[in-house]
Amino acid sequence: MSKVLVSYFSASGTTKMVAEKINTAINGDLFEIEPVDKYTSADLDWTNKQSRSSVEMNDKSFRPPVLNRVQNIDDYDTVVIGFPVWWYTAPTIINTFIEENNLVDKNVYVFVTSGGSSSDKSFNDLKNSYGDINFVSSKRFTGNESSDVYIDWIK
Repeated sequence: MSKVLVSYFSASGTTKMVAEKINTAINGDLFEIEPVDKYTSADLDWTNKQSRSSVEMNDKSFRPPVLNRVQNIDDYDTVVIGFPVWWYTAPTIINTFIEENNLVDKNVYVFVTSGGSSSDKSFNDLKNSYGDINFVSSKRFTGNESSDVYIDWIK
């Protein structure tokens, strides 16, 4: 099996839990996409049009700065990217991650965590924005899945 990087952005901890389970199941390397400025609960208040997340998501060109970059991205054949669905798509910090790491010639899998949104719109938005990247598959997870589900999805 190829070398796999499981990368994730988690604002509340749910996506981190799923990423850790996926990583354990497929024996990859784990990388957290961390914003320079952590999101507070007020920042994540989607009902407030002035909250940080609302402002960021209304400006599709905004790229929140991240703390760290993947130092050895060329070592990976497969990259898994996980995130919570914001406004039916990927948070703009995912664009920061993609644009700071060369994912061309890699198989990229996307997983989302959401109370109700599927992964389809996020996946298609990323595919349309980054046409030179091989986006293979996407899936919505809750964290209650068995390890076999994660393994089968990546295989």
